[in-house]
Amino acid sequence: MQPTSFQQLETLLFFTLGQLMVIIVAARLMGAFAQRIGQPRAVGEIIAGLLLGPSLLGSLAPDLFNSLFKTGNPTPLTIMSQIGLILLMFQVGLEFDFSALKKRAYRKATFLITAAGISIPFLIGFTFGQLSQPVLAAAIDPLAYSLFIAIAMSITAVPILGRILMEFQLTQNKLGVITITAAAANDAIGWILLSLVAAIANHHLDVEAMLHQIGWLLLYLMTAFWLIRPLLLWLVHQFPLKDARLPPDLLAILLVFIFGSAMITSHLGIFAIFGGFVAGLLLHQRRDLVRAWDSRVNDFLSVFFLPIFFTFTGLRTDIGSLQSFELWGWCGLLLTLSFAGKLGGCFIAARFAGLNQKESLCIGIMMNTRALMELIVINLGHDLGVIPPEVFTMLVIMAVLSTLLTAPCLRCWLPKALKIQSDPSKTVG
Repeated sequence: MQPTSFQQLETLLFFTLGQLMVIIVAARLMGAFAQRIGQPRAVGEIIAGLLLGPSLLGSLAPDLFNSLFKTGNPTPLTIMSQIGLILLMFQVGLEFDFSALKKRAYRKATFLITAAGISIPFLIGFTFGQLSQPVLAAAIDPLAYSLFIAIAMSITAVPILGRILMEFQLTQNKLGVITITAAAANDAIGWILLSLVAAIANHHLDVEAMLHQIGWLLLYLMTAFWLIRPLLLWLVHQFPLKDARLPPDLLAILLVFIFGSAMITSHLGIFAIFGGFVAGLLLHQRRDLVRAWDSRVNDFLSVFFLPIFFTFTGLRTDIGSLQSFELWGWCGLLLTLSFAGKLGGCFIAARFAGLNQKESLCIGIMMNTRALMELIVINLGHDLGVIPPEVFTMLVIMAVLSTLLTAPCLRCWLPKALKIQSDPSKTVG
C-alpha cells in the first residue's frame, strides 16, 4: 500500500524535527564549551556542525548518521539554512557603521588596511587556484575556481569579529574602530566581487550574458539606494523604537522587504543572500533599529537558524577525504598562504599607516578572522560546482583555524599594544 501524501508529510516532518533537536542541542553544548575555553560561541557551533557530519559522526556511527541526515529529504534543512543566511546578511548589512571614517586620523589606516586586506589575499588566492586547479579541480573551469578561492581568502567575518571586539572591550578603542571599519568595507567589496564572480561562473565567460546580468544588478542597486531607501527610512520613522522595541508591524514590513530583495537578486542570477545584505545596508544609519533588531531577532537567529547552516556545512565536510600526503600538503600550503596574505598584508598596511608593530599585529590577527563569512562563500561555490569536496574541506579547516587562533593570539599581543597606547613615549621600530 502506497503512503498517502499526508503520511509522507508526517514522515518528513518527523525526521526534520529530529534533526533540528539534535542540531540545537549540539550547537548549544559546543557553544557553551567554546565560551568556557575563551572562544566565541560561534566557533563551538561551527565545530558542532563538523562533528555531526561525516568527519566524526559519519565515521563513528554511520548507521545513526545515515538515519539522522541521509534517510530523509534534505530540502527542509536546506531551505531553512538559506532563510537564516538571508536574515543574517541583512543583519550584517544593518550593523555596518562607517562613521569612523569621519575621523581623519583613522581614514588613512582604514583605507590602507581595507585595500591590502582584500587585494593581497585575492591575488595570492587566485595564484593558488591557478597552480592547484590541474591537480585539485581538473574538471572545473580554472577561472571560476581560482576566483572563488581568491574571494574565500579575502573575506573577514564581521559578525564574529564584532563579538570578539566586544569581548575584549575594543569597540571604542582605536584598534577596534579601525579594524571593524576596514573589515566592514572589506566585506562590502568582497560581496560585490562575489556577485561578479557568480556571474562569471554561471555564464562560463559568456561576456554578453554576464554584462547583461551585471547591468540589471547595478540598476537594482541604484533603485534601492535612491528610491527604495528614502521610503524605507520614512516607514521606519513612523514606528516608535524606544527601549529597543521592534513593533510587529515594522518587523513584518522588514521581512517582506528582505525577502523581496533576496528574490530580486536571486532572479538576476546573483545569490539570494546578497539581496538580504543590500536590504541591511539601506537601513544601517538607523542605529536604534540595529539595537531593536539585535534585541528582538538576533537571539532566535543565533539559536535556531545559524546552527542549521553550520550543520549543513558540516554535512558537506569530510576531513577523511584528505587521504593522501599530497592533499594534506596542498592543505598546508593553502593555510600558510591564506594566513600570510590576510594577516601579513594587513600588518604591512597598518605599519605604512603609522601604527606600531604590536598594534599592526593585533589588527592583522583580527582581520584574519574568517569563520562564518568564508563558510558562506565556499558553500555558494560548492552549490555552483566550482569548489570540489577536497578543496571545500581545506577551506573549512582554514575558516575554523583562523577563527580559533584569534582570541588566544589577542590575549597574547593585545595587552602589549594597549600598554604602548597608554604610554606614547614608548615606540617600536
